[in-house]
Parts: sequence; C-alpha cells; structure tokens
Amino acid sequence: MPSPLRPAHAPRRAWLLVPLLLLASVAVWAGPKEDMKAMSLKFLALRSYHVTMENSDKRMPKMDMDFVAPNRYRMRMPMGTQIVIGDTMYMTMNGRTMKMPMPKGTVTQWRESDRAFREIDQMQVEALGMEAVNGKPPKKYRMTKGGKTPTTSLIWVGLNGFPAKMQTTGSANKRADTMTIHYSRFNDPAIKIEAPK
Repeated sequence: MPSPLRPAHAPRRAWLLVPLLLLASVAVWAGPKEDMKAMSLKFLALRSYHVTMENSDKRMPKMDMDFVAPNRYRMRMPMGTQIVIGDTMYMTMNGRTMKMPMPKGTVTQWRESDRAFREIDQMQVEALGMEAVNGKPPKKYRMTKGGKTPTTSLIWVGLNGFPAKMQTTGSANKRADTMTIHYSRFNDPAIKIEAPK
C-alpha cells in the first residue's frame, strides 16, 4: 500500500522531469557560438528580408537590397537597380534594362548580407552583453575570423532571434573598411521580385 506521503505515481513523474532538466541544463550552458549557430539557422531559413548596406569607404554607394528565397535579389543603388534571379542579372540604368547571364554560383560567393552566417564554424564568437539599436535592446556579439583575410563582425541580435544590425571590418588593398548592414522585414510577403518586362 503506497505511503500517503508519497503517491504511487511519483516515480513516474520524476522520470518525466529528467528530459526537462537536461534541456534546461543545455540552455544554461549554451555559449555565444551556439547562440550564433541557432540565429544563423533561423535567418538562413527566411523566405524574405530587407537590408540596407553602407560602407565606411564613401566611394562605395549605399545600397538597399531585398531577398526572396531561394535565389532572388533586388539591389537599389544610385547608379540604378539590379535584379538577380538564379544566375541571370537584369540591370536597369537610365530607363534601359540589360539581361546578363552570370557564371553558376556567382551569387553565393558575393552576397554579403548572409556571408557571416554561413561561416560560423570558422569564427570565434564572444558575447558582449546588451546594446540598444533603434531603441530596442538586442544582444551584442563579436565574431572574428583569421586567415589571409581576417575580419571582425559585431552583430546585434533582437528579441525575435533575428539580426538587427551587423558591422564587419576587414582589409582590402591594404585599407581597412567597415560594412554596416541593417536587417528588417523578415518573411514579409509584400517583398516580391520579378524579372523586368
């Protein structure tokens, strides 16, 4: 006969708590690199988003870019608009549109808005606490990558688990420059990218 102080189903409840305790301990001990991996997986699974990109080298134009999965981009620059669909680029300048094929895989190599999120395993990641962006208090991280072209990225991750802002500093032609990217409009169905007619 079970003790009135210890119900018969108590051991079963205890076993049910074991997975929950394990999950809690993983969450407690997850480090900044694990945070970045989780964020990058969530970001790379987006159907669409918008970014603005600005370089510290003022000779480089400011750019707005829309992305629609899996391979559609629209880039607006002072010189004109470029639309990329797969391996085809449409460039519109002065009211005229040119269609140009690109070597296969070119887009994956040069797109900067998600490059860092594809290279988390190659980077060292540090948590830097909280710092407001646009009045909101996201978490701030530093990611560094060594090698022939070392880079340092500061990333602010919002409460929604997506990046709010990233600053990447590297050196090109023996000069250091910084690219600042602001992210918004995650999974916005209003973002549509079609080939120009």
